[in-house]
Amino acid sequence: MAAATREYRTERGAKVYGVLAEFPNPGVVSHAAERVRDAGYSRWDVYSPFPIHGIDDAMGLPATKLPLVVAFVGLTGACLGFIFQYWVSTEGYATVVQGKPAGAWQAFIPVTFEIGVLFTAFTALLGMLAFNGLPRWHHPLMTRERFLGVGDDKFFIAIEADDPRFDPEPTRALLVAAGATSVELVEEELPPAPAPAAH
Repeated sequence: MAAATREYRTERGAKVYGVLAEFPNPGVVSHAAERVRDAGYSRWDVYSPFPIHGIDDAMGLPATKLPLVVAFVGLTGACLGFIFQYWVSTEGYATVVQGKPAGAWQAFIPVTFEIGVLFTAFTALLGMLAFNGLPRWHHPLMTRERFLGVGDDKFFIAIEADDPRFDPEPTRALLVAAGATSVELVEEELPPAPAPAAH
């Protein structure tokens, strides 16, 4: 049984989401990702304005299972489409068309293909959203003014406080040693407002 993750809070009582570190360029952030990976962290991510070649390996990310899910659902949909057409042609509403046998499969190919494509497309979209935990209407990193530059020319690594190895000071030291130009704690939520005094 895994040990319970410790909850960190700032001095004003806000829950800590994690640590956000900025790096000067893609090369430094890639090497920093390797150091974070080798340190054993599991709940963290790299943010960049463009794809960085080799970052998946630097982060130690396993291959996604989304293609297997998409292939399974797409082929299942195509098979169901074919079986349904065959049933309609032979049992449900058997009709002779152009003198061909009721179960002639050649006429079923276009619809089978289209249903397979439809199932594949929706599975790819919905599976991607599910695997990435989306939609998420609010993300703590978006409250940091510095982080908004990730869409332009900034590079970041964020390590979540939910990570079993997370400890603010050692995590900060690791990121600084890896070349971070700035490191800051990110709050997940603000503390509740004090109740108004009764008069």
